[in-house]
Amino acid sequence: MTVNGLLQIAIFLTVVGLLAKPLGNYIALVYDAKISGLSRLERLIYRICGVHAEEEMSWRTYASAVIVFSVAGFAVVFLLQLFQGFLPLNPQGFKGVSFDSSFNTAVSFVTNTNWQGYGGEATMSYLTQMMGLCVQNFLSAATGMAIMVALIRGFTRRNSKTIGNFWLDITHTILYILLPLSILLAIALVSQGVIQNFNAYRSVPLMQPLTYNDSSITQQVLPGGPAASQVAIKQLGTNGGGFFNTNSAHPYENPTPLSNFLELLAIILIPASLCYTFGSMVGDKRQGRTLLAAMLIIFIPLLMFCYYSEMQDIGSAGNMEGKEARFGVVNSALWATATAATSNGSVDSMHDSFTPLGGLVPLLLIQLGEVVFGGVGSGIYGILAFAIVTVFVSGLMIGRTPEYLGKKIEAFEMQMATLVILIPCSVVLVGTAIAVATDSGTAGVANPGAHGFSEILYAFSSTANNNGSAFGGLSVNTPFYNTILGVSMLIGRFGVIIPILMMAGALADKKHVPVSSGTLPTHGLLFILFLTSMIIIVGGLTFFPALTLGPIAEHLKSIK
Repeated sequence: MTVNGLLQIAIFLTVVGLLAKPLGNYIALVYDAKISGLSRLERLIYRICGVHAEEEMSWRTYASAVIVFSVAGFAVVFLLQLFQGFLPLNPQGFKGVSFDSSFNTAVSFVTNTNWQGYGGEATMSYLTQMMGLCVQNFLSAATGMAIMVALIRGFTRRNSKTIGNFWLDITHTILYILLPLSILLAIALVSQGVIQNFNAYRSVPLMQPLTYNDSSITQQVLPGGPAASQVAIKQLGTNGGGFFNTNSAHPYENPTPLSNFLELLAIILIPASLCYTFGSMVGDKRQGRTLLAAMLIIFIPLLMFCYYSEMQDIGSAGNMEGKEARFGVVNSALWATATAATSNGSVDSMHDSFTPLGGLVPLLLIQLGEVVFGGVGSGIYGILAFAIVTVFVSGLMIGRTPEYLGKKIEAFEMQMATLVILIPCSVVLVGTAIAVATDSGTAGVANPGAHGFSEILYAFSSTANNNGSAFGGLSVNTPFYNTILGVSMLIGRFGVIIPILMMAGALADKKHVPVSSGTLPTHGLLFILFLTSMIIIVGGLTFFPALTLGPIAEHLKSIK
């Protein structure tokens, strides 16, 4: 590791720390806004959509709204892909996408996964990119944040049968948080050279012909498109994916070191800020700082380990295979760690080319449940599930009914929290087992052995936990993988959302329990250690055998 690399990491974390608190407090103000303060634009939106923003919802009504909203979003993205060949804003004349790929992509963007089995610039029309994928980047991110707010209300309300209004929450999220930040970031990215146009692709002559498969290539096709607007929200909403096939390694998506820094900052900023939002909304800012500290205790050592592992190669530059010379090893390791920790899924280097132990880090961060920052909203409600399990176990140790934020944690809350933690884990392991045991699953593996197993394990870890990044080297645009990975994404998203909303409803209906001498403090160092230990132990017990068969075995095999 170099002094320059460590300094870049320190600067990045410092900027995140400086911006997270004010943004988190602002987001809390947005969600605490009263109906009487609605803007004219909001009232117009509700009137057009037939929404009664003043009506509160039970958890069942809230969940129904989430499902209906998601099904409608799926239908729009699915149909746009199927019929894009007949629709406008398609200067390249791309045909409709196959049924199984359309299904996979529609599920992917609705669930905030943004897993991509296709090359964007060779598959999707501008209309599909904008009205389908870019719109869903806003809507799926806003859905996750709305679920988070509903759970927070479960802790703050007393003897209540309602947890808020989904339509109000999602509108506030888009209008006052995601849209303004996306506009600012898109302008900044355009200033750095990220393209934003509707031009047809251009063929330009190469200065020097290239030889490929005994043929000479003299022309290169330069794509166009409205990339900056989609890149902005894909990073801010922890959606991931990419306008182009090579994602944020493409110079049209990420042309300069400054654009790389801004996109990295956008990936982690809202998830970190939401810790402060949580503390502000529950009336105890120490609780938010506790969650942020637990996340950093896991994130920083894994980041440093990834960076260290990628520097262990011949030459002072470290392992440059699969990395952009513009950014180097440190920014590649930082991006890989951030994108895996935040459920973002975008990349500026190829994880498949990382060293075995370097590639283990993003894989492990995904498998921990996307709670080390996690996706926008989903990271907070995911780590709160771990916090509930932690206080329950701690309560058993001292012989008291556990309490968290003034609410007794009883059997029902523990059951829901357990489902939130174990459902994605089960999908990862079962899906991986099916893939490695079938011809259709192994047919896509180009690297047999431990590395090939890692590619399959990464694919299911990424989709079941709604991350979306890929290890690479695995051919997944097939009916088998499009279907099974699509199902993984659906279960990983809604198999978590429904228990969270059920828990929110149960907590809101409880009375407040005053703090007593036997109450376990949930804002100190001891609880931070308990919480981080719980996350690591659950992840380790669940996935260590699989990791041993994949990246660890590959590392041991490489030792001479």
